Amino acid sequence: MDKMHLKRRIVLTGGPGGGKTTALDLFRREFSGRVASVPESATMIFSGGIERSPQPEVVAAQQKAIFNLQKNLEDSQRIANPECLILCDRGSLDGLAYWPYSDENFFKTMGTTLEYELSRYDAVIFFETAAKSGQGIRSNNPIRNESENKAIEIDERLQQVWSQHPNFNLVGSSESFIKKVMFGIMTIENVIDQI
Repeated sequence: MDKMHLKRRIVLTGGPGGGKTTALDLFRREFSGRVASVPESATMIFSGGIERSPQPEVVAAQQKAIFNLQKNLEDSQRIANPECLILCDRGSLDGLAYWPYSDENFFKTMGTTLEYELSRYDAVIFFETAAKSGQGIRSNNPIRNESENKAIEIDERLQQVWSQHPNFNLVGSSESFIKKVMFGIMTIENVIDQI
């Protein structure tokens, strides 16, 4: 298989309230027929009736389910859409920001490595949380319950993880949401031109 069929996969990630889902929707409309998207697996699980829990054992079990669903959704979209670019609303490593134990424990539990998970994607586009520029992060996503401080903490952890990808692209927090989303879309277009 050539590179186009092997990967051609971009992760859109970032802290809660970063605008990635909105950007993904706009991009999907702009490039209809050329991209296939993978929805956020955590949203699917938590909106399906599973409640969030502060118990470490429950959090770990939930993150394991999210990790496996994410990878299976990505793979099924690749098979169903072999000619399309796959845009992922979050990626397999996002669970590290929520994992209640060590990074080593995460990779052992998931049966993988950081290097392998990074290699699954051609590029990472990181939408920094709006909380970093002092804005609220309320969204239409009812399962999003993080405070602004928690959103910044998660954002920093995710950025620490994903910035290790060789094609990491940061869309910084901005006071203008429209400018941020437009910059994000331009970043996605630039990344597509590179891969």
